[in-house]
Amino acid sequence: MSEDVDSAVEDDAVSPVAEIVDWVARGIIEGKLSPGDDLNSVDLARRFGVSRTPVREALFALTREGLVDWSPRRRPRVSSPSLKEAREIYQLRAILYQQVSQAIVERANAEDVDALWRAHRPLAEAADREDVDAYFWANVAFRDEELRIAGNGIYREVLNSLRMRINRLRHLSTSLPGRLKHSCADHERLCQAYAERDGTLAAALNRSIVLGALRAIEAAWRE
Repeated sequence: MSEDVDSAVEDDAVSPVAEIVDWVARGIIEGKLSPGDDLNSVDLARRFGVSRTPVREALFALTREGLVDWSPRRRPRVSSPSLKEAREIYQLRAILYQQVSQAIVERANAEDVDALWRAHRPLAEAADREDVDAYFWANVAFRDEELRIAGNGIYREVLNSLRMRINRLRHLSTSLPGRLKHSCADHERLCQAYAERDGTLAAALNRSIVLGALRAIEAAWRE
């Protein structure tokens, strides 16, 4: 999850601050830390064998990223995402990934298309095993490959600025019943559209993938 860390901390990726950010962020994204859970700085300092200073820096970074709620005179806690936030983020992602797909079709060579098929393979394997965490991280890698091939630095910058919030919501949608195989099949169709150089279809499929995940989140929220 190094890119998550890079977006939150300027320190080297092996610094104590980066390690703490990575551990806490992964715990929140994967649901091991739940909304409202206390993030005790003493416990974290003991876990990582550091003073409370890097712990505080890490928690401040996670607060800026929206994963931690640290109000004045209160302990830091895991934040609670809102449905409004989820809708706004996913509507933005749907627009951007339409454009990403168009850029891929315009720019991709045969090696790029092969790279996307290779990135899809771990998705299929994880879906067969019904391994939510493995599927989620494979999907993160697939999306990173799309952004690399699209070659648009602004799209990457905007999406990376929301990376932790997006990943938290994406893990939620991935974990919902029936989502893995449905998502995997959608991504297979997307790869096929890239292979056929059909920009209109690829853009429509990518938009549908993103908004389908949002509909699953909205349904889960109502329950």
